[in-house]
Amino acid sequence: MIHLTNKQHCTVILTQIGAGVVSVLVPDKNGALKDIVLGYSNEEDYYNDGPCSGKIPGRYAGRIGNACFEIDGNKYPLDPNKGIHHLHGGSKGFANQKWNIEYSDAQKVIFSLKSPDGDQGYPGEMIVRAEYNWSDDNILSLDIRAKSDKDTVVNLTNHTYWNLKGEDSGSILDHSLQIFAQKWLPTDSDLIPTGEIASVEQTPMDFREAKEIGKDIHTDFEALKIGKGYDNCWVLDGGRELRKGVVLSHQESGISLEVWTNQVATVVYTGNWLSGSPISKSGRSYNDYDGVAIECQNFPDAPNKKNFPNTILRAGEEYIERIEFRIKTLR
Repeated sequence: MIHLTNKQHCTVILTQIGAGVVSVLVPDKNGALKDIVLGYSNEEDYYNDGPCSGKIPGRYAGRIGNACFEIDGNKYPLDPNKGIHHLHGGSKGFANQKWNIEYSDAQKVIFSLKSPDGDQGYPGEMIVRAEYNWSDDNILSLDIRAKSDKDTVVNLTNHTYWNLKGEDSGSILDHSLQIFAQKWLPTDSDLIPTGEIASVEQTPMDFREAKEIGKDIHTDFEALKIGKGYDNCWVLDGGRELRKGVVLSHQESGISLEVWTNQVATVVYTGNWLSGSPISKSGRSYNDYDGVAIECQNFPDAPNKKNFPNTILRAGEEYIERIEFRIKTLR
């Protein structure tokens, strides 16, 4: 495990497995340290866990329909690890690999991974670097860069589950959530986007004004019935500049999380299927809705949707992504 500690004596713990976030310890409004991310007691449990807790999935985060895509007329079949579809880069994707440590100090670590040509079906040898920085004002930044020697597709994110009351405190349905998005992506029953880009207006997907996650989660709305809660992609306002995309907060703890990104979208997943995950750091099993993942990225299944943003990385080009998790405590 890698420990990063800032001048406020707040700590981030990371694992080489999936270049993942294991713990984030910050004070609540009463000064008590809280671990606000979900994680496991046994580090080996991060391999092949269903929730993909804390890790960087890839080469392609989210789903690719029918486990196949094309580049310039060439078809590339992928590992079908979610029924007939492909999820989070396949069963042996980036999240289930042990990344190398290129550099580390008290507040920074750089992980790297080499993905061979044909890995999980993807063309090209890809070199990926993920740099985490933990600032003195409790901003955890993640910079991801990737290059391939052949044309390929790439879509990376971080899959940390947040609970601002503390990882052992139960449901996040009482958390307040705001998403700066006018549009969202409807899906079929397998959570593959249909290609429609729909307005959030007058739907339970409208988080333009902050509201409790649980307010509409059990509404009779097809997308919520399919996922047993929120497991959907929102099209973030703005372009590719770094901007605030999501705000998560909890009044009782006094902790808030602003998520800034240069990505076009975010998937918000409310931990609808967390039951049965490995034993937690606090020694119990998590229940459904015990954490929420905020996954800044491109659109799911974009390689198969001509009207979705491009996800092709041409040989020699560089993929550049930045996510900032800005944590604040009301005093």
